[in-house]
Amino acid sequence: MNDNRPLILISNDDGYHAKGINSLVGMLTDIADIIVCAPESARSGFSCAFTVNDPLRLKLRREGEGYVMWSCTGTPVDCVKLALDQLFSNGRKPDMIIGGINHGDNASVNTHYSGTMGITLEGCMKYIPSVAFSLCDCSADADFEPLRPYVRQIVRRVLSDGLPKGVCLNVNFPVAEHLKGVRVCRMARGSWFNECEKRSHPRGYEYFWMTGHYRNDEPEATDTDKWALDNGYVAITPTQVDVTAYDMIDKMKDWEQ
Repeated sequence: MNDNRPLILISNDDGYHAKGINSLVGMLTDIADIIVCAPESARSGFSCAFTVNDPLRLKLRREGEGYVMWSCTGTPVDCVKLALDQLFSNGRKPDMIIGGINHGDNASVNTHYSGTMGITLEGCMKYIPSVAFSLCDCSADADFEPLRPYVRQIVRRVLSDGLPKGVCLNVNFPVAEHLKGVRVCRMARGSWFNECEKRSHPRGYEYFWMTGHYRNDEPEATDTDKWALDNGYVAITPTQVDVTAYDMIDKMKDWEQ
């Protein structure tokens, strides 16, 4: 690793083998040195979960020009915690942490379930500028090439300007060969329904698949991430760790005793 180049930690929730994370590494090795620490297998939906009851293992998977790739047996957040503790020498911290590129969108309320966003929030809580990248395509062989100029531009901007403490970026890309541009927007209000699918096993018992369908609860709003994605734009949502509902503090003063 070259001390004169920026240093980026990358993880994901699809596993170290996923096309998204490997495409991301290929987009950035000329900009920065990269350490990858990603789960051994898919860990979608793990949000900010970390492991407390089982030991974790790190395994060096490969090294290339400008990057080193490790896998971890734990969650996406475990990957960040272990990497920061074990893989960065001489007390140097990464200049930036990136989650992704995720196979599937993490817009609207999906933010709260996302392991990709768990990575980014963990970096944010460590006061390291952090960004999540996600593409609205769950297929294993999704085409990430149209994202390249936007990913590089955003990474360069964050490396140059930084981000305020407690703020990270949730970046989602629509599926399109030619993207219309970028919108900085808020998280759409949405909800999931029909989330449990009951089935009968041949051995006589019932079991359940967690599935569900997403509904945009404000489809007419034009300032949301969902609107941007539905209309062919890259959606950047500034996201903060502090979830305090500040406008309620004064309204609830009469609760105090």
